[in-house]
This record gives sequence, structure tokens and C-alpha cells, in this order.
Amino acid sequence: MDKEIEVREMGGFLMSIDLRLRHDRSTRERAAEMFERGLGYRSVAKVLGVPAEAVRDWLGKYRATGRDGLLAMDGRQARYDFETKVAAASAVVDGGMAKPEAMERFGIASATSLKRWCRLYREGGADALRPKPKGRPRGSGAKAAPATREQELEREVRRLEAQVAYLKKSIALKAELGLPPGTGRRP
Repeated sequence: MDKEIEVREMGGFLMSIDLRLRHDRSTRERAAEMFERGLGYRSVAKVLGVPAEAVRDWLGKYRATGRDGLLAMDGRQARYDFETKVAAASAVVDGGMAKPEAMERFGIASATSLKRWCRLYREGGADALRPKPKGRPRGSGAKAAPATREQELEREVRRLEAQVAYLKKSIALKAELGLPPGTGRRP
């Protein structure tokens, strides 16, 4: 069973229910009508019997995208192009525009997205808002090709040469200190 869509048998019929949406379209339609009459989110929440937090989010979406945006909520995240992200973040960060005003002006449905864009814009400028490639970077999972016999032998020769050089230095140091050649610890 998918997390987002559940299929239930109801009266002999199979019905799919989108679990991302807790309230149906008719409830959001009634909320939009009340918003148009000037009611606040708390009043609408009481009348509809819906949590005030959800209705406050609806009001934000209603102000940003209008009635159609509120009614078109289908549980999927909206996608915004690079220019819209930069313009909105720049208006808030550089221009001092209030976030709700920017949401309304640029048609942004989520305050969380705008906050994230503003943070990224402050930290890295417009380039921080460029789309990032999806998935694993190329070559990150590839193993190095196994070494050839010649490469293995070269590596062994380098190791042995380093060992000989170490022993020569050890012998020279012992001679410099005046110690007999067979004393001390072996490397």
C-alpha cells in the first residue's frame, strides 16, 4: 500500500482515498466562500469544525493563489522556476517586502518554501536557488578497476624500497649515536 493513496472497498466499490488531503474539496469551497465574505481563519475553523492551523494554511494559500489555488489543492507540491524563486527571495531579503505580500504577488502557495528560499538567498545569493541535479553524482558508486599484475608489482617494489630506505636510516642513526649494530629494537 502506498503512503499517499489508499484503496478501500466501500459497499462493493473500490475507492481510492488520497491520504495527503484530510479535508475534501467541498469543505475548502465553503472556506473560500467565508474568506470572500471577510471571515478570519478562526471563525471559519469553528464553523467548519476543522483545526485552526489547517484553515490558517488554507487562508495563506487562498491569499497567495486565490480561490482556484485553494480548490486545486491535490496534495502535490507546487513547482516554481528559478526566476520566480530569485524574484521572491530578493523582494523579501533585499526589498524588505513582507513574506505574505511576496506570496500573494508571486503566487507562492507555501510560506515554508519562501522561508527556505530566503535563507538560501542570504547564504549564497541567487546561485543557491539554482536547481540541483537529482540522484547520485556520476562515478560516486563506481569501484576502481582492479589493478593489473604490473601495477601490483610496482606497488610492491615501492613498498620494499621504502622499507630499505627506513632500515638504512635506522643503521645510520645507530652509527651516529655510537651504538653497536645489533642493539635496539627491530623495526
